[in-house]
Amino acid sequence: MIPRKTIEELISKHVLLEKDLSSAKIDKKFFAEKSKEYSELNEIITDAKKYLSFENDKIELEKILKDKNSDKEFLKMAETELRDLETQYEKNEKKLKLFLLPKDEADKKNAIIEIRAGTGGLEASLFASDLFKMYEKVSHKKKWNVELISISRSEAGGLKEVIASIKGENIYSTLKYESGVHRVQRVPDTETQGRVHTSAATVAVLPEAEEVDLKINDSDLRIDVFRAGGPGGQSVNTTDSAVRITHLPSGLSVSQQDEKSQHKNKAKGMKILRSRLYELERNRIDQERSKDRKSKIGTGDRSERIRTYNFPQGRVTDHRINLTLHKLDEFMEGEIFDEMIESLTLRAQEESLINL
Repeated sequence: MIPRKTIEELISKHVLLEKDLSSAKIDKKFFAEKSKEYSELNEIITDAKKYLSFENDKIELEKILKDKNSDKEFLKMAETELRDLETQYEKNEKKLKLFLLPKDEADKKNAIIEIRAGTGGLEASLFASDLFKMYEKVSHKKKWNVELISISRSEAGGLKEVIASIKGENIYSTLKYESGVHRVQRVPDTETQGRVHTSAATVAVLPEAEEVDLKINDSDLRIDVFRAGGPGGQSVNTTDSAVRITHLPSGLSVSQQDEKSQHKNKAKGMKILRSRLYELERNRIDQERSKDRKSKIGTGDRSERIRTYNFPQGRVTDHRINLTLHKLDEFMEGEIFDEMIESLTLRAQEESLINL
């Protein structure tokens, strides 16, 4: 049961925000902040008021049911109303608990996605390429913008590694459950015996950190420049444009050589480094908060196997929630991606409610 005081505070806050927003003296920035807060609160305020009035409404209906002078029709109506009231109370309680859950400040951020071919050689690199195409299709459907940061290709059109920035609405909240090992089972084109091979690719999704999120001291960085090299040791260009940035306190290192400009490579490298450091700090805080509990949804650990894509059987299985969708082709086209994400989000919310 949610404390009455907590609900009363939500209702009071809604009233105060309404007064603030109706003030003629309010400045634009303050108005924008308060409007957003008011809009979010407005969605659950009716449920909050009904939740508070539940006990009184219940008592009134129980009085009718105990009254021996009430006629049968009236009693029947009161019974139905009481059942409906109790059902609605449970729904309101769950909705309010979800609203009161601590918000992940990173949920509304853009994301950096890193995909690397794992075990399985050439087939793993082809699967890494397929995964990246799937995320591109999802992004296109959601009108997100995908910007390549770096890419390393293998033979036959596969990808050894790709790093991209994805910008749009609520990116990280949608993609954060994608971090981990993605396993594929299929018959490679080069397989003459028709045997199913298993290979894997690793996905890491990081909230894109802004400079305001994380202060990095120049004295903590070592920046090395070198000549960019292409496949087979070919020289991409004749200047020292490639950059390696090492964050000395953490030991994290990022290399960037896709651009011909040293300045652009450094900017891209800093974007990746900042996001990795931000995620490192978030993980440290999360571990401190939940030393005695490990989320069943997954830790976001890149070594954790999260999903299997079985092509011969046309199914995709998420091992964290034991959900299997027998629509693999549609999933790879980004068509039913939301179905998987909604199930993962719902499970994560249920776990959070248990631990609230």
